[in-house]
Amino acid sequence: SNPLHRHVHQDMEQPLCHYFIASSHNTYLSGDQLLSQSRAEMYARVLQAGCRCVEVDCWDGPDGEPVVHHGYTLTSKILFRDVAETINKYAFIKNEFPVILSIENHCSIQQQKKIAQYLKEIFGDKLDLSSVSTGDPRQLPSPQDLKGKILVKV
Repeated sequence: SNPLHRHVHQDMEQPLCHYFIASSHNTYLSGDQLLSQSRAEMYARVLQAGCRCVEVDCWDGPDGEPVVHHGYTLTSKILFRDVAETINKYAFIKNEFPVILSIENHCSIQQQKKIAQYLKEIFGDKLDLSSVSTGDPRQLPSPQDLKGKILVKV
């Protein structure tokens, strides 16, 4: 890869919605969408490659522990907690701009509460809990304002 492409050469003070964001779909999958393995390490890989928005498909798992996998397929399941810990470890190694967790939520209220608990415990101060009114997109914070922050969209 070209080393010149590793540096930001633009104004990062505009509202977040003014930017194209490198995003990953079915981030957890190591192969095809029907039969492949789900792996927490896939989050480490894409975050270090510059991805800033990762997908987390959450489903009710056994023993009250939410799991991540591609629903209604034969893909393997991984613990949500392991995914969050991997994201926390790798989110800002190569890039300090915000990471967006795109959570596809299929969980019961009980397991949603567990997800919220893990988000707070694992990400701590990195988790951006400020509420943003969606009325005026010009009021959104900028990537510069959100450096080192984890944003959640559901």
